[in-house]
Amino acid sequence: MPFDPTTRPLTAVEARVLATLMEKARTVPDSYPLTLNSLVLGCNQKTTRDPVMNVSDAQAQEALDELKHLTLVFDNSGGRTTRWEHNFQRGIGVPEQSAVLLGLLMLRGPQTAGELRINAERWYRFADISSVEGFLDELQERRSEKGGPLVVQLPRAPGAREQRWAHLLCGPVDASSASQNGHTDSTAPALQARVATLEAQVAALQATVEGLCKELGLPGPTSAEN
Repeated sequence: MPFDPTTRPLTAVEARVLATLMEKARTVPDSYPLTLNSLVLGCNQKTTRDPVMNVSDAQAQEALDELKHLTLVFDNSGGRTTRWEHNFQRGIGVPEQSAVLLGLLMLRGPQTAGELRINAERWYRFADISSVEGFLDELQERRSEKGGPLVVQLPRAPGAREQRWAHLLCGPVDASSASQNGHTDSTAPALQARVATLEAQVAALQATVEGLCKELGLPGPTSAEN
């Protein structure tokens, strides 16, 4: 049964892990398959990533376990260290060109057909923009028996000359919101996780400061404000 994002969408971390494996398989084949450490470094790159994420080893491993269950990745434990590789093209049931476009959309967020052609240079060389648009159209018109559409064309943003495309592997996209601010719903889980982490760190720092103030007989930050 083809992967169907409407019944089991990928999480933001799963999409980042999967797309990173797809990228490294093409751009650094000598280092592929990837160890967990190399994969995490790739997920957290500051360049060619939108959004920039801070995926932990535990998050990456959890994502790998889920993706393995979905037959989208598999592990190679022949050596001393487990290495991971993707099974995207077969698992999703798309040709290589379509897999490349989906991988780029997962890594870099919504893009125009022209941007996708340029960004795909190290992955696959498309003859022209029309070729890119042809595969995008196929992905958008994918029949329900094959799992349904995997991309959506967003409304043209104010001042933009071309429309951008977004993937649907993480579920439906708020097209109007994405066209206005450049962010899709697929980034929300990662953003929420980062906010939760920051809030926990602030709370821990506040508790530490209050404890020190109490030991030193100084007014705490709360009482000082009052």
